[in-house]
Amino acid sequence: MRDYVAVDIGASSGRLVRGTLQDGQLLLQEIHRFDNGFSERDGHCYWDIDHLYREILRGLQQAKKLGIERCTLGIDTWAVDYALLDEKGKRIGEVYAYRDGRTNAAVPQVHAVIPFARIYEKTGIQHLAFNTLYQLYAHDREELAKAKHILLVPDYLYYLLSGQRMNEMTNASTTSLLNLQTRDYDPELLALLGLSRSNFPALTEPGTRLGSIKPELVQEYGLPECELIVTATHDTASAVLGVPASGDSWAYLSSGTWSLIGVERQEPLATPEAMDRNYTNEWGAYGTYRFLKNIMGMWLLQEVRKDYGKQHSYAELVELAGAVTPLGSLINCNDDRFLNPAQMTEEIRQYCRETNQPVPSTPGEVARCIFDSLALSYDVYMQELTRLTGQKTKTLHIVGGGANNELLCQWTADVAGIPVEAGPTESTALGNLLVQMISSGAIRDISEGRELIRQSFPIRTYAPRGNHTDEIAEARERFAALLAR
Repeated sequence: MRDYVAVDIGASSGRLVRGTLQDGQLLLQEIHRFDNGFSERDGHCYWDIDHLYREILRGLQQAKKLGIERCTLGIDTWAVDYALLDEKGKRIGEVYAYRDGRTNAAVPQVHAVIPFARIYEKTGIQHLAFNTLYQLYAHDREELAKAKHILLVPDYLYYLLSGQRMNEMTNASTTSLLNLQTRDYDPELLALLGLSRSNFPALTEPGTRLGSIKPELVQEYGLPECELIVTATHDTASAVLGVPASGDSWAYLSSGTWSLIGVERQEPLATPEAMDRNYTNEWGAYGTYRFLKNIMGMWLLQEVRKDYGKQHSYAELVELAGAVTPLGSLINCNDDRFLNPAQMTEEIRQYCRETNQPVPSTPGEVARCIFDSLALSYDVYMQELTRLTGQKTKTLHIVGGGANNELLCQWTADVAGIPVEAGPTESTALGNLLVQMISSGAIRDISEGRELIRQSFPIRTYAPRGNHTDEIAEARERFAALLAR
């Protein structure tokens, strides 16, 4: 029996997951789980990247204790954040977290030199203030000048394990530095940053075999012998690979800290209308593109839960929200004020005051406001997807942690009027594992991999109930007015 290990790190936690194939089923076992999160120091937000590296090593030690002597290993994390390396391969400074506010001034400065319309025409990447383009522009110039190499977070973790520098393309595409036509870094954008192509390693395809973990690490920490396989290192790219879909009339919603709603395409769609609606064309594995919209997702609920001292579990917040009359208060989830406020609950309440809506007062009412607003967001953006692509969605696949939220899944089906298929929650780790299995020859391609997921994991279908029709129609009008503010 062959072992495959996925290192899957999100904004709030990470884990190592073991995958095995047995009797036509893909079986998962969580090996090790650990916390993640950025900290604020001296007015800036940073990741503890050394902590993540140590936890990967601890997870591999645990794998060895479980009897895993040999395996393949793949890594996925969030996008856009990076590490700088000097000429000796040592990291320069800390790794900034994308929610840091240093890019606020950089955005207009960049657009004063190269208008966003031109950037979008080149890259097809949506405008987000934390895109790597703006982060690097805001970076201390003296420190940036010392950088010999720039690696995104998962590339840096691969480097620490293997000593090999590479630039995996699904994550690299999120930087807003890759040109859709040349499929390489854009010289004009690099020049704006004072950088050259040599600052970035070669672009690497998912499925590339990178070699083994450093022998000295294996010996020092007592690790399994691991062959490193480059996965789709952007967690959304892996999550989309793990969507158990077939045919071509489906959309996906990767529901976690962010809600990523979109379709899988064979060609980018970087039209002026797509730019105006702020859709992105991130590169996917196996020649695909993720045409999608970023929506601030469970980050809203995570922060509200913190505001209440974590006295309620997520399941309890869903239950409390279920007892609240729907559609009382709504927010524009993508308003920049919700990116990293001092207190999320008060920010939501203040938004409702400013828009002359009932102000949610209890944890259940705040959670209900979030869930209703997310469901309406999904409805709006699915309609936009249909208009932009000409592809009508017959089924929405919700994967990731949000697939466990029965209230939100059913409400999304009701509001959007289409069936929702929820699950699996482990889609990101599954997409990571599928690339390893394809590269190793255990399965043929991603279609076979998605069929394997359908056969291996329960998927729950939520059909539209057709109730609350009048209330939903009225809420759509109110929500459209909020989006137009």
